[in-house]
Amino acid sequence: MILTKDELALLDGKMGEALSKAMKILVALGKIYHTENMVPITSAQIAGVSYDNLGEDGLDFLNEMAVNGDRVRVLTTLNPAGMDIENWRALGITADFAEKQIRVIDAFKQMGIIPTCSCTPYLVGNLPLFGDHIAWAESSAVCFANSIIGARTNREGGPSALAAALTGRTPAYGLHLNEGRLPTLHVEIPCDIQGETAFGALGAAYGLILEGSKVRHVPIFTGISRATLDELKAFSASIATYAGTALFHIRDITPEANRFALPDEHLVITLEQVEQALVRFSTPEPVETDFYTLGCPHLSLNELIVIAKKLAGKKVKKEFWLTTARPTKEIAQKLGIIQIIEETGAKVVADTCCVVAPIGKKYHTLATNSAKGIYYASSKHHFHTRFLTEDQIIAEVTR
Repeated sequence: MILTKDELALLDGKMGEALSKAMKILVALGKIYHTENMVPITSAQIAGVSYDNLGEDGLDFLNEMAVNGDRVRVLTTLNPAGMDIENWRALGITADFAEKQIRVIDAFKQMGIIPTCSCTPYLVGNLPLFGDHIAWAESSAVCFANSIIGARTNREGGPSALAAALTGRTPAYGLHLNEGRLPTLHVEIPCDIQGETAFGALGAAYGLILEGSKVRHVPIFTGISRATLDELKAFSASIATYAGTALFHIRDITPEANRFALPDEHLVITLEQVEQALVRFSTPEPVETDFYTLGCPHLSLNELIVIAKKLAGKKVKKEFWLTTARPTKEIAQKLGIIQIIEETGAKVVADTCCVVAPIGKKYHTLATNSAKGIYYASSKHHFHTRFLTEDQIIAEVTR
């Protein structure tokens, strides 16, 4: 790799041991992907925040990086933690886990990282511009940043995103390059897709159709005439989870899509295939559901407002989490939205979600409108699962 004078100084340890270790991580990545140089970044998003995923070894690594007082060089935010930082007792989190989780957050804060604890950094202040080079971990956020915003990031791991944040640069390969962003598969959608559950099912259907393929495509979709931010958020999470996709284009919707000719390789996804994805991820009835959740990825302010209107005047009779970022919750609180929701008995949970919270032994069956949530509920927590719409979930928890 060709490194600048400043990059060589970082690598050689002239700026400290932690920064040298960070640059070694990035140089190793660059060599693996035959990269010629680094590019400066404008922001980072760090994954691997929940102590449930990190464990003591991960916490030791963070403390080692933080001990010298080195601070990140760009705007850097955090993925969800394993608990609501302020309200963990009400969620049944043990004091031992809480103490360890707080130590994780403190290590990140020592490095100047903003403890947003959200998988939707673009909704809480970390919003890159079109064309910006960034270093984000968290698969759904990576996919959203590349596809919907038009920023440029590879699918970073927690250590490489942290290394990029500390040094302010990342290896220039993959989706940082123009050629890495070219569509390789035309996906035609000859049916109307509406609602977050349907967009999530579409992403899952795409992943199931390509299951076993050794090729990681950059798909370009046609036939989708409209999509809201929340639907695109759900689609980004689903297609990233089930297909490993870090960039997609939608003709006439996403910012780069109309620059490209449609590739020759062609796939059609029918309404029947989308509906089959909905059925596939639901445990056959009858099954008693003891945990309902919305907010994977984290709920936007608009979603909280809509849910509050649907819940107003009702009583929730099941365990029902609405997960969101703390900044979003605080705005909703000022609007009176949180009070409306919590008066029903639902829990507005900040900082965490059903994927990273240590809930595997607490529940048996999870119902959600999130295709990503379904995937991890089954694979990580070994729950039975039900893939429902938001309206179906609200009807059941208030019945």
